[in-house]
Amino acid sequence: MRGLGILWVLYGLLRLIGALGVFLYSNVLVLMWGAIITRVPNAITMMGLFHSFLVFVIILGIVAGVVSIIAGLGLMSSGASAKSLGLVAAFFGLTNGPLGIALGAYTLVVLVPGGTRNS
Repeated sequence: MRGLGILWVLYGLLRLIGALGVFLYSNVLVLMWGAIITRVPNAITMMGLFHSFLVFVIILGIVAGVVSIIAGLGLMSSGASAKSLGLVAAFFGLTNGPLGIALGAYTLVVLVPGGTRNS
């Protein structure tokens, strides 16, 4: 479980760096999105939705990063809540790209009890 915990800590750091990147480049992202939707009806509404989406992505990245780091530390120390935190981190990992999907799926396979998988 120590190796899996180390992977979750590293993944959590990557999620936090990704959220920071989206935050730092949000002005560029808004400018690019605004250039795309210039000829679309209700461009103001779509711009508002895009701002909401950016806030959601930043919050999701921060929450998933923090949960992943805490779950990784719990898995490395074999604490009492390590399994439940690992499952929560696995579900958050499934929301982000190939690395998160691979790590989340592997964690679900490792942490879900054998009797539950067979039924």
